[in-house]
Amino acid sequence: MEVPAEGGQPARIEPRGAKGARPNIVVVMADDMRVNDVRFAPNLRRLVARRGLTFRNSFSPYPLCCPARASFFTGVYAHRHRVLSHKLPWGYQTFDDSRTLATSLAEVGYQTGFIGKYLNGYGTHDSLVSGEPSWQYVPQGWSDWRAAFTNRALPEVHGGTHHYRDTPYNVNGTVDNAYRGRYQPAVVGDFSRAMARRFSRSRRPFFMSVNYVTPHHGSPRELDDPGYVPDRNGRRTDYVTPGRPRWVRGRFDRLITHAAGLPRNGGPAERNVSDKPALLRKFPEPTARERRAMREVTRQRAEAVFAMDVQIGGLIDTLRRTGEWRRTVFMFTSDNGYFLGEHRRRQGKLLGHEPSLRVPFLVTGPGMRGDGRAGRMRSDPITTIDVSATIIDLAGAAPPLVPDGASKVRVMRRGDRGWRTPVLYEALHTGPSDPAPGFDDERTAIGVRTARYSMLVYRDGGELYDLVKDPLQNHSRWDDPAYREVKQTLRQVWRDLKDCAGQECRAALPRSLAAGAGANRRMTAAYWRRLDRVYGW
Repeated sequence: MEVPAEGGQPARIEPRGAKGARPNIVVVMADDMRVNDVRFAPNLRRLVARRGLTFRNSFSPYPLCCPARASFFTGVYAHRHRVLSHKLPWGYQTFDDSRTLATSLAEVGYQTGFIGKYLNGYGTHDSLVSGEPSWQYVPQGWSDWRAAFTNRALPEVHGGTHHYRDTPYNVNGTVDNAYRGRYQPAVVGDFSRAMARRFSRSRRPFFMSVNYVTPHHGSPRELDDPGYVPDRNGRRTDYVTPGRPRWVRGRFDRLITHAAGLPRNGGPAERNVSDKPALLRKFPEPTARERRAMREVTRQRAEAVFAMDVQIGGLIDTLRRTGEWRRTVFMFTSDNGYFLGEHRRRQGKLLGHEPSLRVPFLVTGPGMRGDGRAGRMRSDPITTIDVSATIIDLAGAAPPLVPDGASKVRVMRRGDRGWRTPVLYEALHTGPSDPAPGFDDERTAIGVRTARYSMLVYRDGGELYDLVKDPLQNHSRWDDPAYREVKQTLRQVWRDLKDCAGQECRAALPRSLAAGAGANRRMTAAYWRRLDRVYGW
């Protein structure tokens, strides 16, 4: 089984070799990080973006941590791996991790290391593969395993995955609970640097999956957290924040004058949400107090990202000092994006609108590096499952499952090729679950994203956006007669894509929906200019 390259052609698989024949691969994944949060990460900008590539159209097809991470490790959409939510009856207990990136890379001689957050429910649920409690379970393929976990039933274990100051770890099958009072991202950073040093002593190449909980909200509560704030209708929202160390607090207070997803001029979040799903229609315009709360959330998230970035800089420095950096492909991304005021959504993810669907993706490595003054941009789309296919391609490995994504190695090394295949969006718990045409399983939302259009279909309706004319997605064209033909074409793509597997997921778009490299670059540049004018990115 070969990993497909962009365009559906199999990539060349090189024979097994020692270090030097295959690159090291290091993937750092944040949690709930927005695309514009990268501005608070100077090490990532200086050491990765300016010396490598920034993908300006990067997406998480199921923008929720648990399904997204399962897609990353398997290379398939959620409707195939069936981890359809972080909530019961799903979560880690439904994840078959007997075949993942780790097993594939181990089979071709890679050292494989995991650090930090795995899937929601890891530590609490039993393993689907072994049937044993997951807090002591090490998935197949990993030569060094250091996973955060939560298990409140074990009297000797305290803290949890989302506790920034008290996190237990499963270290190669043994509980390590000695980090009470330690800032979790600093522990993950220590683990990553030590792992890089250990791996560098071997002649074999290595793969590291380094996973920060930052900037996902977590405990303990801090005195300057916004807490519960009522909206105009008296409905109270808990404005949740990540933990961050004292030395970074207040660092961005002057820079951040408004919530990341609210207009910089103080205008309304969205004047009319009647075209939005019920989950968004219920929200009134935010009050002045809510705006201040969202601004504080934005500031605290920025501080947490900066603290994480310090740790990432330390890892890159270790890779340099050990001589591994020159043969390492280094990637940075997030499991999903995050709302911070857009469409009146105070906080959250899951929905298929741009703030939730988009994630940062930066990469540098052999054949991808710039001169350090200005990094290069790519406008071709890349998704979580494409990242998986790219890793498999770089390693010369066989994919763990028939892949839904395509390798982007050629795009990384040679440049954009255009937006010629659709991006699928899917989710649960977005609205009604009543029977509806085209919905044959538990999903409540399925969408299609192309270079110009975003179509989101629910069991009780849908949304259609022309992102050239409306990049903020403020005016749905679902019922607009002028878009009837576009909608019909997108609906056919939707029907072909929604239950896809393997090559079906990479089928070419109709010519009317595809965009060549030049046209896509122009649309992408205009999109980001518009967002910058409105939000001040």
